[in-house]
Amino acid sequence: MINVNQLRNGVAFESDGQPFIVLKYEFTKMGRGTGNIKAKVRNLETGAVVTKSYTTGNKVQDIKLNKKKMQYLYRDKENSVFMDPVSFEQVEVKTSLLHDQAKYLLDGMELDVLFWDERALTIELPVKLDYGVKETDPGEKGNSAAKVTKPAILSNGLQVKVPLFVNIGDKVRIDTRNSEYVERV
Repeated sequence: MINVNQLRNGVAFESDGQPFIVLKYEFTKMGRGTGNIKAKVRNLETGAVVTKSYTTGNKVQDIKLNKKKMQYLYRDKENSVFMDPVSFEQVEVKTSLLHDQAKYLLDGMELDVLFWDERALTIELPVKLDYGVKETDPGEKGNSAAKVTKPAILSNGLQVKVPLFVNIGDKVRIDTRNSEYVERV
């Protein structure tokens, strides 16, 4: 059991027999009352995102999620398929459970798959990933007094805003937390 004060982003716990992972944690205390903790959490089995409220001092059952480095192979109608590069064992994760993470996947990419009780539940993406620029408009010279951006479509189909100097064929680094351009690679 862990105290709810120890819940932070990325911490996994069990509530009512369901595994959850914390997406956002917020602590508030008003006057002389007890502190309140609001955690925006995602159910790892259904994919539902809910807000759970606790008072300071409550406890939840912690769970151990095992990370395993796997390679992304392909996506079919319902599942995304990953392969262990050592044993060549393949596991499927429901694409509906991946939510926004699915748009960052590229064939052959290695990432961490999270398991609970030998069952693959979700993936853990790196904070920054590199992609090639597939389509973008040419930049205009002299239009750089302020931070000016243009739309670009990346090799995985993701559409982001990039600076004017980025051209087709360049590689760019994207922040997977907010889908924003970080730098040219």
